[in-house]
Amino acid sequence: MLDIKFIRENLELCKTAAINKNRVVDWDTLLALDEKRRQLIGKAEVLRAERNEISKARTAEGIERGKAIKDELKAIDEDLRITEEQFGTHMLTVPNVPDASVPVGKDESENVEVSKWGEPTKFDFTPKDHIELAKSLDLIDFERGAKVGGSRAYFLKNEAAQMEVALMFYTLQKLAAKGYTPLIAPSLVKEYTFFGNGQFPWGREEVYALPKDDVYLAGTAEVPVTAYYSDEVLAEKDLPKKFVAFSPCFRREAGSYGKDTRGVYRLHQFNKIEQVIISTAETNNSITLHDELLANSEEILKDLKLPYRVLLMCTGDMGEPQVKKYDIETWMPGRNAYGETMSNSFMGDFQARRLKIRYKGKDGVTRFCHTLNNTAVASPRILVAIMENYQQSDGTVLVPEVLQPLMGKKVIAR
Repeated sequence: MLDIKFIRENLELCKTAAINKNRVVDWDTLLALDEKRRQLIGKAEVLRAERNEISKARTAEGIERGKAIKDELKAIDEDLRITEEQFGTHMLTVPNVPDASVPVGKDESENVEVSKWGEPTKFDFTPKDHIELAKSLDLIDFERGAKVGGSRAYFLKNEAAQMEVALMFYTLQKLAAKGYTPLIAPSLVKEYTFFGNGQFPWGREEVYALPKDDVYLAGTAEVPVTAYYSDEVLAEKDLPKKFVAFSPCFRREAGSYGKDTRGVYRLHQFNKIEQVIISTAETNNSITLHDELLANSEEILKDLKLPYRVLLMCTGDMGEPQVKKYDIETWMPGRNAYGETMSNSFMGDFQARRLKIRYKGKDGVTRFCHTLNNTAVASPRILVAIMENYQQSDGTVLVPEVLQPLMGKKVIAR
């Protein structure tokens, strides 16, 4: 959420940001509600000051006026309550303002490649995609997954199951060694966490709801972990807070009908390790932390020896809460293209304002924190890249060297 004072003072900037992020905001109604709430607050303050003055005199006339003020305040407070509620609803429709370095573009076609590591894997035989490999090596059971769980459900089997666990453990240990606090985060969370991280109101259709229990299934550990310090005031000396969190993730993928329906690239349920940082409201420092998160994810892909590229996301493809966002795409021979495997976002104080995450500075001033998050590894999507890049001419798949000690083998064969 943006500061309404910032919106008033930078209205054209905010309007342009909404247009560039393909979002519609009713600015006239928002500003009218803001004006009304400020007037009501002003009237209430004047009446309360008057009541305080006449209470000192204790005259009959003052007592009568005090009763009238009480009734007036009751009416104003109710009007203010309704106005604040409407104002808050409209404020939730305002997206964040992108950094000046973010390219303006309407969709993913206008994202900008900023770096690349490794070369797309070349084969001296006709390579298989991950579906063929999974079936021939008995690594994923798609048919029984669909029988039990419906569309896009699956069973990871044998070495695929072991490799996923190995990847998660390897990543958790790697980032814990860098000073990130390991967490296993809840996937069942309250509604406010989705408003807090900025997924609601825009992405509600993507989220599984359990109305009987008044909870929702999170699509990323970013949701619960960012809310970890909601409605708390931290000390500046204790920041930044860095977390590496494992969680099962659930997404309806409502907006992707007919897209990537084969295999395990786009699913309703998967497991993920997420990086989350809560820091001070210093943009230069946050940009440095943003780069650190990106470097962590790149290091994991380099450890796995998987070719990848980094994209700077344009305004139309970066999401509503983000100030700046990178995606990492890993080479997937079965697609003959790069596929997204990591997403790295800097949110400014947008999420912290919604979640009321603050810190007291060394100067005694209380400010809203900055928040950042990045996918460290998500599976089974990363398994697509591993199986397809590590396949051999005899139909076997090599195990990445860094995972061999955890899996106890070098080759997956049948």
